[in-house]
Amino acid sequence: MIKVGSVLDEQATQESAAIRQLRWIERSAGRKALPDSEVRDYLEPALLETIGGPDAFNAALAGIGPLALRDIRPSGPDRAQASVRVGTVDHLLTVRADAAGRVDWFSLDEAPLTSWTQIDTRLAELGPRVAFAAEIDRGGHCHLVHGVDADTQRPIGSAFKLYVLGALGRAVADGRASWNERLAVRDEWKSLPSGTVQNHPDGTRIGLAELADKMMSISDNTATDHLIHRLGRDTVQDQMALFGHQRPAANIPLLTTKAFFQLKCLPDDDLAVRYPTLPHDERVSALEELERQALPQIEKAWPEPKYIDQIEWFATPADICRAYAGLLLLDQPEIGHALSLNDDGLHLDSARFPVVWYKGGSEPGVVTMHYLVRTPDDRALVTSLMASDPTTALDAPTVAAQSLPIVRGAFHLLATA
Repeated sequence: MIKVGSVLDEQATQESAAIRQLRWIERSAGRKALPDSEVRDYLEPALLETIGGPDAFNAALAGIGPLALRDIRPSGPDRAQASVRVGTVDHLLTVRADAAGRVDWFSLDEAPLTSWTQIDTRLAELGPRVAFAAEIDRGGHCHLVHGVDADTQRPIGSAFKLYVLGALGRAVADGRASWNERLAVRDEWKSLPSGTVQNHPDGTRIGLAELADKMMSISDNTATDHLIHRLGRDTVQDQMALFGHQRPAANIPLLTTKAFFQLKCLPDDDLAVRYPTLPHDERVSALEELERQALPQIEKAWPEPKYIDQIEWFATPADICRAYAGLLLLDQPEIGHALSLNDDGLHLDSARFPVVWYKGGSEPGVVTMHYLVRTPDDRALVTSLMASDPTTALDAPTVAAQSLPIVRGAFHLLATA
């Protein structure tokens, strides 16, 4: 028999442990290095190994600098969260404690913005062309709550893989594919990283569900191209219209990632210059020929924006919201699993947002980040952030880091709308 009093006592102990550990991190930041023994007493071994050991933990604390504690609040039975100030900027420090009372996860994130005016100001700082939509999906429809060029088409990078996932989900629903089906890796379908599937020998069989997981969580390009070839280029193109994309013709014929790399990395730019103006049939033939050729060398990758308004995948923030709505309506656990594996550092409070889906995309001159979250009362909230510059490469890590507090703020505002 489980006694209610015992459970409550255990929860209180775990909560107290999380708060104690949070105070320890707050006291330790920006101060002299902690003894190895103390760090090992407070941090769960797997977390400490991931960080890189006591020296790396001390270096991280030193880099953060002193924290000014403002308030502490519990966030579930084993978590605590505090408002802290780092220099002149407010942050949220979140700590989770394991059953033994040690820290097994923590994050320090810039505090969410609290108004749409603040969000618009921060968006304008990201780059010369920024599009943003924050929307609520009710019953499969997207309602714009706040937008900046929400209906303006922009390059989206690997976010086009949302449509590949949708085409796969529809094929499963129609009985034309199965998540358990195993597809053979083919050398001629391999692409460049990101990803790991390209490292598998020709003939290795991988399940469609695993390919989808890799496509969404690590943006695996070879997994993506294998799914496109399995489903058919036309099927993925059709999925854009089915998901309510307002200008699907901008993506026809659909580029595989291999053809995309070929066009961007050709030593002679003649085809890349001519490609956007070719008739449809000639573009299809050009893509098929490029897909038969050997991959370009990675060291030939381009450092500056290259034809981002001509050779890319395109959508508007509102299109992305409709794509997420379509994925929700497919109602397949495998889709949710694939999209939930990587939140790219968003670190939302799981008590307020128990489900987080994410897909991003980037190349020189393009950074996009697209999220769907669910609330405990089953609302679906979407943000789509797109930044691009056709002449100057964006500092992708910096833009992504600056985007996260914008997205967090948008979700907090949406959740209270």
